[in-house]
Amino acid sequence: MSELVEQFKARIAPRLAHVRERIASAATRGGRSPEAITLVAVSKGHPAEAVVAAYQLGVRDFGENRVEEAEPKMARVEELLGEAARRDPPRWHLIGHIQSRKAARAIGPYVLIHSVDRLKIARRLNRFAQDARRVQPILLEVNVSGEETKFGFSPTEVVNAVGEIATLEYLRIQGLMTMAPLVQDPEKVRPVFAALRSLRDRLALLYPELQWYHLSMGMTNDFEVAIEEGATIVRIGTAIFGPRTQEE
Repeated sequence: MSELVEQFKARIAPRLAHVRERIASAATRGGRSPEAITLVAVSKGHPAEAVVAAYQLGVRDFGENRVEEAEPKMARVEELLGEAARRDPPRWHLIGHIQSRKAARAIGPYVLIHSVDRLKIARRLNRFAQDARRVQPILLEVNVSGEETKFGFSPTEVVNAVGEIATLEYLRIQGLMTMAPLVQDPEKVRPVFAALRSLRDRLALLYPELQWYHLSMGMTNDFEVAIEEGATIVRIGTAIFGPRTQEE
């Protein structure tokens, strides 16, 4: 098994180093420290051994889209890491759309849920978090571009929804998330990232008692522009792990 992990490490190491260099350069251009940017390695569609390889190369934050894929993978990663997982555990992020019937499984394993995209799911997550006696940090997903194929509150909807979500005792809003359109030229989606930052700033004025630190935006194709526009979290999969090896 360690041989497979080493094979993944050999492939991932140069990619990861290059991604880190690009993050640092983009942060510098944006007038921020690279340490202000959290790299979430999107491990969906990749085996536990690839996650362990990235962990051994210094990655601690991993993103998964589906709870049904993530659960056995988390268990396998913990098994492979052994004592290291108990001493310095990987931090798992749920970044995919949450189906109502699977909301209960979203509570507990994740340090941050990025994809709270409607009031119904916020209410369900709050109920299950209450049952689990834990407070769950969340981001509100906003469909800034207005694409019909994407989930998320519209910018207008999210302003109205925050008032209710802020009263849910077992959820803690920590910022916003968006997914930009997939385009070849990342400059074309700069306005999407700038709009999310402006929306965050507006919400911070309207609800100063809440924490609006995080902007989760930017993926393999556009993360440098997202960082320049204020991203605090970037979600990068292909540039680190290569093409997915499992069905989505």
